[in-house]
Amino acid sequence: MSKVFFVGCGPGDPDLITIKAKKLIQKADVVVYSGSLIPEPILKLCKKGKLHNAAKLVREEIFKLLKNNAKKGKVVVRLHDGDPTIYGAIKEQIDNLEKEGLEAEIIPVVTSFLASAAALGTQLTLPGVTQTIIVTRAEKRTKVPEREQISELAKHGATMIFYLS
Repeated sequence: MSKVFFVGCGPGDPDLITIKAKKLIQKADVVVYSGSLIPEPILKLCKKGKLHNAAKLVREEIFKLLKNNAKKGKVVVRLHDGDPTIYGAIKEQIDNLEKEGLEAEIIPVVTSFLASAAALGTQLTLPGVTQTIIVTRAEKRTKVPEREQISELAKHGATMIFYLS
């Protein structure tokens, strides 16, 4: 069965993507990437494939690229900034591919909050202080449930990590 790989490029350092991600990018026939959000050193890993800048495409065009190339048996990579499973908007893409009889595989990365903590030389949990990490985003264009308002989450006194904020 044909497959599309949803590959994350992490915090932007090509040394922090997984070995599997690097191998897939290098052998991909087609790479659809998230515009200027993907660092140039990661795009340069694409040795033989054709690059498509998704920033210049509408959702339907992106899906058509993924679907048509996967159905031709090509190695297709949908390259996401960060980790595709954290605010990556991949569910709709995967559902549409499955409706077409295509498989999807998600390749995670070192997430930016873990890389940031390492770069700062700190840890996100500390015995007696906090054992909990909350990953969230500030409410802007996307509404969040009342129980997930920042003021409500802050009451826990846990480490809070904000994306897209």
